Amino acid sequence: MQRRTGTMLLAAVAGLALASPASAAGLKEYTKIMMPGAKFESFDITFADQQTGQVFIADRSNKAVDVIDAKTDKYVTRITGFVGDGPKGDVSGPNGVLTVNNGTEAWAGDGDSTVKVIDLKAGKIVDTIKTGGKKRADEVAYDPKDGVFAVVNDADEPPFVTLISTKPGHKILAKLVYPEASDGIEQPQYNPMDGMFYIDLPEINKQPGKGGLIVINPRTAQKVKILPVDNCTPHGQSVAKGSLVFLACNAGNVKDKKTGQMAVFDIKKGKVVATIPGAGGSDEGWANNNIGQYYAATANESAGPVLTVIDAKSNKIVQKVKTAVGAHSVAASLYNNHVYAPQRASNGCGCIMVYAPEM
Repeated sequence: MQRRTGTMLLAAVAGLALASPASAAGLKEYTKIMMPGAKFESFDITFADQQTGQVFIADRSNKAVDVIDAKTDKYVTRITGFVGDGPKGDVSGPNGVLTVNNGTEAWAGDGDSTVKVIDLKAGKIVDTIKTGGKKRADEVAYDPKDGVFAVVNDADEPPFVTLISTKPGHKILAKLVYPEASDGIEQPQYNPMDGMFYIDLPEINKQPGKGGLIVINPRTAQKVKILPVDNCTPHGQSVAKGSLVFLACNAGNVKDKKTGQMAVFDIKKGKVVATIPGAGGSDEGWANNNIGQYYAATANESAGPVLTVIDAKSNKIVQKVKTAVGAHSVAASLYNNHVYAPQRASNGCGCIMVYAPEM
């Protein structure tokens, strides 16, 4: 299943050269990828590996990680061995998923507070790493330069972050506890600009509207600081151009009934430099730096579930694509600029919706 890296990189470059640069255009439905097996009802994170051209889905309904080929937009395979959909989301899995070691492995957080390591060539789980919590190991990030993997236990009291070496032996490097995280911890992201992990902190010390970005140094496995992010409740995060980071905000959801906004954070300046009003209730977010768009899976937006498309140059919403309740996951492949957004079977297509930029 694993492709040669050089071939895929050349293909990806060719795809980028042919892509339309018109960032102001919206998305159109391209195809639907129907999922085999059990009824596709519960899922978590979607991850697009830009090196191998593959898309990974945390499929709780089938207790597995599913693999999609972004070249063909076809289902490829499924790696089982996860706990699946539990009685509560905080003990379900898989959750966060991504690839490490040049796309040869996929690592995913599971509902039993473990990280499962998948050998993609063999198509099976080859290691299980315990994080020591009582609830799920949730969202994840990877530092390819230093070979360090980060996973958050968002539902434990208090929440914590585990740093793990991706080198043979998979040594646990640190457990960093955040008692000030009064509403859990969300998406971690490695930023190559400064080599740090940045982790979404929705709420600090029970102060509504007061969130932040946790900064961790993967080389020293130590806490650095917490940068303030107000009026956002950050859940999703994606590295944008230069020193910018797109933050998908959960504020403005069906519970708080507020007017939502997305945010753009500058890690050099250490602050929010732009806000994008008119969308809220987001979980996962993604930046397509090839065509200059941000995507926010605003499944819990107070006005109804949509996929929000934002022009990264003007920081304005250009489109809202109607989705379905629970459609909180999104990723984009730079191979063809396609956007992948899973939907439940009970109120959607029970598939992976694939969108393409309008020309």
